Amino acid sequence: MKILLTGHKGQLGRALVPLLAQHQVVGFDLPTHDITDRAGVLALVRDFHPDLILHPAALTNVDGCARDPAAAYRVNGMGTQNLALAAAAVGAELLTVSTNEVFDGRATEPYHEWAQRNPSNAYGRSKLAGEWYTQHLLTRFYIVRTAWLYAPGGRNFPHRIIQLADERGALQVVTDEVGNPTYVADLAQAIVALIETHAYGIYHLVNAGAASRHEFAQEILRLSGRADTPVEPITLAEFQRASTPPPYAPLANNAGAALGIRLRPWQESLADFLERTGYTK
Repeated sequence: MKILLTGHKGQLGRALVPLLAQHQVVGFDLPTHDITDRAGVLALVRDFHPDLILHPAALTNVDGCARDPAAAYRVNGMGTQNLALAAAAVGAELLTVSTNEVFDGRATEPYHEWAQRNPSNAYGRSKLAGEWYTQHLLTRFYIVRTAWLYAPGGRNFPHRIIQLADERGALQVVTDEVGNPTYVADLAQAIVALIETHAYGIYHLVNAGAASRHEFAQEILRLSGRADTPVEPITLAEFQRASTPPPYAPLANNAGAALGIRLRPWQESLADFLERTGYTK
């Protein structure tokens, strides 16, 4: 299969590349390529003529999106529109990676794939625009929503918690924001399994189980040998930031599970990640 992979230098893109070795893959990423350049996207897609466009590229700085909603929409909304139009032009499938932040977080149980979307921040609205273009411009598409991704290298929640614990000796972490901590390596494996099915639709691919940020931090500290670090619970209202995340937005994997695609519990994945990255003492 010929696959165009956007954001191949990003955390999910890097995890996908080795898993796609049996396919012919072309990467599409800054600074050489820009998904907001409609003519450039169409030219490359027509030249390569992929069977599938895998699209994890996005503006994922949630607070940055809040400060510049126009940039968020330009990349996450219109960038996805450009890829959907190009996919339609050559008859390719498109897999768009989206987020739990398309939901408002007012639920009392995990969101299923067909739950009503009502984003409460600029990042979520821009990703909803990407979903809308995918759904309305194509018939052969996958929308994969995920949440709270972390991967080796760069800034991520586990790295930040460990860094702050070592620097400060005590932490304050939000207790009323709940989601699914998800290891990028597991998500990449699930996506590769999904594209082999050609079962188009909307999927929630996250590690099993939900946690608050506070619970996530406590488990990071326990598994990394820092369980004695005090972690004070605080509320979202006490934690000042530009964006407002959905307070309760764990995702339920119904559609993927029906195909046999399940991700392991988040605690197991976190332990694996910490061991592989050398964070354990």
